[in-house]
Amino acid sequence: MKRIALLLSFTLLVGIVIGTIATQVLNAQQPPPKRTELLTNDLAGIAGKRATVYRAEVAPGGSSGKHRHPVDTFVYVLDGTLTWEQEGQGSRTLNAGEVVQEVPGGIYNVRNTGTSPVTLLVVSLGEKDQPFSVPVK
Repeated sequence: MKRIALLLSFTLLVGIVIGTIATQVLNAQQPPPKRTELLTNDLAGIAGKRATVYRAEVAPGGSSGKHRHPVDTFVYVLDGTLTWEQEGQGSRTLNAGEVVQEVPGGIYNVRNTGTSPVTLLVVSLGEKDQPFSVPVK
């Protein structure tokens, strides 16, 4: 009886390890979002501030990865459906025509769990010397 329990425990452990490794490998194979910058300009009358507008495409199964923005960022879903996650706030589904704000310092992840690409229009407003997005581990 102890031998069967030990064998079942070992089998379960091996299954968990294989599942964890497979998940990491599959996630690593997802292409990063494709980003096309449309416009970057200084904000008139506001020294040291800039506005950037870009289009992002998230492939099916793709993700932005955990990140934060040091600038105010607004995300408008042009096409598709995605899962938008904010650390500490949970997640929600966003469909074409919906918009969210990603505030500076918040930690976010965008995931496309569907079968077609998701297209986003992103507007960032903030300091000229700040990056648009910073990866979070």
